[in-house]
Amino acid sequence: MNVNDYDFELPETLIAQTPLLDRSASRLLTLNKGSGEVGHHTFSDIVQYLQPGDTLVLNDTRVIPARLFGIKEDTGAKAEVLLLKQLEGDRWEALVKPGKKLKKGAVIVFGDELKAVIEEEGDMGGRVLSFSYEGIFQEILDRLGQMPLPPYIKEQLDDRERYQTVYARHEGSAAAPTAGLHFTEELLDRIREKGVSIAFVTLHVGLGTFRPMSVDTIEEHVMHEEYYSLSQETADVLNETKARGGRVVAVGTTSCRTLETVGNTFGDGLLQASSGWTQIFIYPGYEFRVVDAMITNFHLPKSTLVMLVSALAGRENIMHAYQEAIDQEYRFFSFGDAMFIY
Repeated sequence: MNVNDYDFELPETLIAQTPLLDRSASRLLTLNKGSGEVGHHTFSDIVQYLQPGDTLVLNDTRVIPARLFGIKEDTGAKAEVLLLKQLEGDRWEALVKPGKKLKKGAVIVFGDELKAVIEEEGDMGGRVLSFSYEGIFQEILDRLGQMPLPPYIKEQLDDRERYQTVYARHEGSAAAPTAGLHFTEELLDRIREKGVSIAFVTLHVGLGTFRPMSVDTIEEHVMHEEYYSLSQETADVLNETKARGGRVVAVGTTSCRTLETVGNTFGDGLLQASSGWTQIFIYPGYEFRVVDAMITNFHLPKSTLVMLVSALAGRENIMHAYQEAIDQEYRFFSFGDAMFIY
């Protein structure tokens, strides 16, 4: 399959730069994966599309202020570091800029509190860094770091919490699970009152989110590893949902990838608690084991995420729905509007 089959023209004016004042006031495009029928709503209308007996699965990862700005110790040149994955202790996988000038052995200083040495070089700006400091790393990061907004967002974010879901708990993500940004506590309460269960998984979004596909053929692409965790409590809820004929509704591609990773681990048996690293790449032809429906934002052209939603709804349905969203001037990407595939 060709990557270019998932390309589309997106006017730059439709890339959302700031979050809405009211999280749940974003627009919602509904897509029936069977008929291809498209509908236009407000996100809070999602309650109408969820049925008693369904389970909504949320990714409760919390974004860390992973973008650091410093200087090279020997030259004073500016350096930028984006933390992606903690390896062990104070060693981190990261992206650096400018990649050509930050070689193995280079030392980057961030004010008076933090210093990093580049230990290993990877491709496309990837590095392994070792940090030294006095005190508690997370507290230093809170003071010095900035939220790692995607490069297509040019506006400053005044309130860090607007790039967190209201249910974010477990720190470790380099990007927000953006489909969850539309939920408020009030909306979640309304969903529970309707008889819909809410369950949580954790997937810390990592390197794959920031890397474009560099191959022409989809099957050649290799996803980077991301850490996931699914508790026995969530496994029990999902098993009960399936047993009673309810739907498992994934909120976001990250929840979807976690659920399908666990589903593949246990095959046709009951789901159990599971954690580890996943490289799952879902594209058309994939057979879903766990996920029946999904809430998701609108994704970048030729991205693995467009391929994932196409696997669930069909490529033609997705490309038609995306064109409809463009024609109707929906807001795209992280702070943009949402889609419900059912």
